[in-house]
Amino acid sequence: MTKEEYKKLFNEDDAVGWLAIDKQLESIYGTQEPRHYAPPLHFAIGGEDPIDGTSIYESEKQIPHLHLVSYGMSQLYYDEEQAGGEFSKWGFEFTFRIKPFAEDNGDPTWAIQVMNNLARYVFESKRWFEPYHFVPANGPIRLETATDIVGLAFVPDPELGAIQTPHGEVTFLQMVGLTTKEVERLLAKPQTSEVEKLINEMRGNNPLLITDLDRVD
Repeated sequence: MTKEEYKKLFNEDDAVGWLAIDKQLESIYGTQEPRHYAPPLHFAIGGEDPIDGTSIYESEKQIPHLHLVSYGMSQLYYDEEQAGGEFSKWGFEFTFRIKPFAEDNGDPTWAIQVMNNLARYVFESKRWFEPYHFVPANGPIRLETATDIVGLAFVPDPELGAIQTPHGEVTFLQMVGLTTKEVERLLAKPQTSEVEKLINEMRGNNPLLITDLDRVD
């Protein structure tokens, strides 16, 4: 898409990238209205959280779980200078599939903070995540929780995949919780091929790669 084509299709009031994400989510969830969480102050005007918002959908696939999707790692708003780019800003949005956890007493808002912590790293370091990267959390991913999930791997979301937007490609990069044993295994062999091998093993009994904070090896 050229800049001129972009300017004919959109105007400065259009949330061009946001609408592209919504369209992909509608292809999975239809008319389901997600619960949406936004920071009190936008990052661009001094807020602490880089992600503009996170939507939470309820899925019954495989097992009942919550499907979180971020808005803000890609270019969400009108920007004719990004028209027809290869990648939309950082080129991805975070997703996270979480089995309901009793201590949450509702939505897992801690997971939104995890996303924002990762986003802050990307914005500050200018280094982005790609499929089959992983990060140790140096402790439980849900703070002050007796869980053995102490790291995260990143994989293409098995339902949302990647989309082409007017600003470029956006991959929906799903976060997958890792146990202590799995993190130690990957630290010993940190190549992306080893991460992919582990993820493929996990897919055997967990094809949607849903994170369960009660999971142990």
